[in-house]
Amino acid sequence: MSLVFSLVVDRGDAKGGRAVGASSSTPAPSGSTEGSPSVSAESVSPSASTPELPTGYQSFEDPEGFRIAYPDGWSRSTAASSYGMDVVNYRSADGSHRLQVYQVAEASPQASFELFLSDSTVKAPGFRKVALEHLDDGTFTGSRLEYTADSLRGEPDIGTWHVYDERFVADDGRIYAITAYGPDAESHSDQLELLTTALEWFLPSDGG
Repeated sequence: MSLVFSLVVDRGDAKGGRAVGASSSTPAPSGSTEGSPSVSAESVSPSASTPELPTGYQSFEDPEGFRIAYPDGWSRSTAASSYGMDVVNYRSADGSHRLQVYQVAEASPQASFELFLSDSTVKAPGFRKVALEHLDDGTFTGSRLEYTADSLRGEPDIGTWHVYDERFVADDGRIYAITAYGPDAESHSDQLELLTTALEWFLPSDGG
């Protein structure tokens, strides 16, 4: 089942990994208020090419079998999954921001979100859907859900959480999810940059 982000418990950084191209520290996000206009989503296709690494980010060859980029100084942990590779989490030092990567069991990104948004799937307390966009463009297949929640199990109490959850077909033909979590009171554009940078750098080990 692909809804592992609500069903798993971290077990710490059980595996190593290799960070590449570390740079300066992550810039602090600017403020915004709950209920501010949603940042418009753009189709970002994970690419086998090497994009420009933003200041404050490092490239990382994850032991679970993919390349990704995330902010300097973040920690890594994993959790067992009922499908595919382990769930991988990268967190800021205070735990208020997180990137999560896992494989999706459903036949398509759209089918995965249909299951997640159905009444049969238990949501986080205070779950509120903001937007769901299908980003297929002929060369990229993926969908992005934006939502908020009052709390997330196992995560710190930071007030309302704001989440971008993108599920997509990668270069190896498998379906993955990359999800960015952060405080709703902070800049959604900074959070979207976190997601899109991770997507631009994402490359499965056998994907190209």
